[in-house]
Amino acid sequence: MRLLLVAATDLEIAPLVARLTPVSHSLERWASFAYGPRASFAHGPHDVDILVTGVGMTATAAWSARVLAKQSYDLAVNLGVCGSFDPAYPPGTVVNVMTDCFPELGAEDGEQFLTLQELGLLRPDDPSDGRLVNRFIPPHTAIGILPRVNGVTVNTVHGNEDSIARVVERVKPDVESMEGAAFMYACLVSGVRFAQVRAVSNMVEKRNRAAWKLAEAVAALNDVALRIIEQA
Repeated sequence: MRLLLVAATDLEIAPLVARLTPVSHSLERWASFAYGPRASFAHGPHDVDILVTGVGMTATAAWSARVLAKQSYDLAVNLGVCGSFDPAYPPGTVVNVMTDCFPELGAEDGEQFLTLQELGLLRPDDPSDGRLVNRFIPPHTAIGILPRVNGVTVNTVHGNEDSIARVVERVKPDVESMEGAAFMYACLVSGVRFAQVRAVSNMVEKRNRAAWKLAEAVAALNDVALRIIEQA
C-alpha cells in the first residue's frame, strides 16, 4: 500500500519518521527543515511518503494538491495537533476529524456573519457544500476507534472569550486547526481516500501556553500514526 502522510511541521511527526526506513535522498531535504518536498520511506511492505507543508491552510492546500496530482495513493492522512473546545477531549486525546469547515470564509453584515452559501457564492460542484465531510472512513482499526469530531480550520487560532463563544454558537466545533479543512478539500477534489487525525495539545481558551501538553500530544499522535501504517 502507498500512503501519504501530511503534516504542517516536522515537529508533529518527527518521532514517526525516526521509525521509518528512508528509501530516497529526499531525507536530506527533510533534515534541512525545508517545507514542501516529499520524503519517501518504507515500513514493512508499505511505501510511505511524508509531506511537510508549512503552517496554514494556503500552504497545506497548495502542497497537498501538487503532490496528489503527481502521485496516486491508497490513503492520505493529515497528522497534527489541535485545540479542543470540548472538555470531553482534553489534551492528549487523539481524534478523527470527520467534518471540517472554514468558519472565517464569508462576509460580515453588522453583527451577522454570512457564509458563502448565504451569499450565493458557493459553486454547485463545490465538495464542501458549506462543510467538508469524510464519508468514506478508511477500514483501519487504529482510525476507526478514535473519537469522531467536528473541526474548524482557521487563520487565527481562537484566544478571546467572545470570539470563542461566537464560533461555538455558530459552527459547534469540537476542535480547531490551521490546516485540516484545506487538506480535506484537496483530497476530496483529488478523489483520494483520506483521514484527518489530530491530537489535542491544548484547550481553546485565552492563550495559556503553560497549560499546553504539546509533547504528550505529539507522542500520542505518532503512536496512532505508526499503528495506522502497520494496519494498512
